[in-house]
Amino acid sequence: MSTSTSGGGSLSPQAAAALQEGIGLVFGRWTALQMAVENKWGGPDSRAKADQLAASILSWFTNSKGPYYYEDLEDMMFDNIYKSLNSNFADGSIGEVAEQFLIMHEECLENNFSSIEKLRNTRPQGNAVSQSRQMVPEDDDDDSSDDGDEPSMGKDEAARSDDMVIDQPKPSKPTPDADGWTVVPPRRGRGKN
Repeated sequence: MSTSTSGGGSLSPQAAAALQEGIGLVFGRWTALQMAVENKWGGPDSRAKADQLAASILSWFTNSKGPYYYEDLEDMMFDNIYKSLNSNFADGSIGEVAEQFLIMHEECLENNFSSIEKLRNTRPQGNAVSQSRQMVPEDDDDDSSDDGDEPSMGKDEAARSDDMVIDQPKPSKPTPDADGWTVVPPRRGRGKN
């Protein structure tokens, strides 16, 4: 990813407006950013800080001369989010969003607005923050039995759960015995492909 760039050149007024819209559409779908805004991680003016970040990104593309490097955009976004929203998005989403902005910018230089059109025409699946909250269990009673209060899984949900990959538990680290020797278990599947 270190070599991703967006070419130099200036955006037409139409392309700059499209890029501004694209930045706003991506921000509206970015779960980590929306959580920071909704939960006011940057204080009561978190929404204004997120809007300022969008304006800074647009300004970075429109007022500076290219080429535009991925690392520079990612660093600028990371610093701004860390300082203004008191957040450290460790999920890798800053890099993903930065890459998406570079792609959008490159397309806008060519007056190709297809990715922005696609964002505009696809409705987000509800509020990103509320979707992420649906995955959080409401109570942590591990010993409680299923008393039928919860709705049963639908056909689509059951199919998706069959496709899920389950991590195998990792064996515990071998500990030395009384004589100081450590028994190392054999490697399983050694030589099998």
